[in-house]
Amino acid sequence: MRVGYLARSAIGAGAAANALRPLSASVAALPAFFSGWLTSELAPQLIAAHAADSAWQIARGRTRTRAGRAGLVLSAGAIAGLAMTTRRALGARAVVDDVLKELTDAIDAPDATHAAAAVVPRPWRQIARPFRLRRVGVRRTAGVSYGPAGFRNRLDVYAAADVTPGDRRPVLVQIHGGAWVAGRKDQQGLPTMFERAAAGWVCVAPNYRLSPRATWPDQLVDVKRALAWVREHIDDFGGDPGFVAVTGGSAGGHLAAMVALTANDPAYQPGFEQADTTVQACVPHYGVYDLANTAGDKRARVRTHFLSRAVLKRPVSDTDAFEAASPLCLVDADAPPFFILHGSNDTLVPVAEARRFVARLRATSRQRVLYAELPGTQHAYDVFHSIRSTAVIAAVGRFLDWAHADATARQSPRPSDGTADRQSVAPGSLTAL
Repeated sequence: MRVGYLARSAIGAGAAANALRPLSASVAALPAFFSGWLTSELAPQLIAAHAADSAWQIARGRTRTRAGRAGLVLSAGAIAGLAMTTRRALGARAVVDDVLKELTDAIDAPDATHAAAAVVPRPWRQIARPFRLRRVGVRRTAGVSYGPAGFRNRLDVYAAADVTPGDRRPVLVQIHGGAWVAGRKDQQGLPTMFERAAAGWVCVAPNYRLSPRATWPDQLVDVKRALAWVREHIDDFGGDPGFVAVTGGSAGGHLAAMVALTANDPAYQPGFEQADTTVQACVPHYGVYDLANTAGDKRARVRTHFLSRAVLKRPVSDTDAFEAASPLCLVDADAPPFFILHGSNDTLVPVAEARRFVARLRATSRQRVLYAELPGTQHAYDVFHSIRSTAVIAAVGRFLDWAHADATARQSPRPSDGTADRQSVAPGSLTAL
């Protein structure tokens, strides 16, 4: 039993150290992610577990031995590391709030300014129950077919129970991740969708074909097909086909960015070339933006070879194919407003990749480009409720409300005194955090 306590304490101390400073070598990226992700997002619960374990061991007199004392020291170290991790998580709110301040100077959209400035209390009850993802008052319509590929062409719709057909609520499409080879619509993005649905939005989560059975760009074609379905049918669920935003994490963040940057491209719309696949805002989390690895990042080489064999099924030397699948290489002035979020401790997709994507967007796009770099944050931080994820999800909601209000203001009749020519938004100039 004493050895068990020592082992638990040692594992906890190691996990806390990895959460604070994760292993970055390619071979350790995946285990470093899993350990760092769960430890970072569940730090308060783990503090309580270590404290309870140590109190029990002390009460039973099991810390009088050398192994027991060593376990107590390691447990104290784990608690200290977890406390530092919790402090970083608490700081995420200040980071995203600071980023959103850029939206409050909108000229022609007072409703948009109000939406961006609104701050909601921290939902401690959700944080205390991290895996309770459902929301009272939100209904899900599951398994709606949007294409010919069976289960992989089905989607779910989330909306508040009082939303009725024809209500014209703004729409958010959530694209799951999973390295283009795994995942499904009901496994990711649930906290965001339930929050947005409770706030009056209509949310759509599609499945899409996966590699290695599917070959790129099948994934993108399916997401665009789902978007075409939204344009045609979302009014039946109370959504507004005139305002559609897109979000997703990891491979889903990549697909969200690709959707935003390849609007109405017939190469990705076989058989539905005339469908409108534009989006009015894009919020990628910890996305993959440089499949071609144009920066020559050593840690991205493993990913490039994986993509070559399993997803694109093209040789690494086929740079055109990889660049055509890289949002970084597709940025143009017509990109919609972006809010990009990435963790500084991400071991699966290095944060430098997000920084390069943001820099290129800001240099090119005519729309807002917001970027929140979350300190001490791993990949997949928004999958369940935590101190960090609730702050980030609230900020994403404020950005989306701003984007919707701003788009509505743009569509409204303008005065004829010359002010109609003014830009209500300008390219983002926020300093990278």
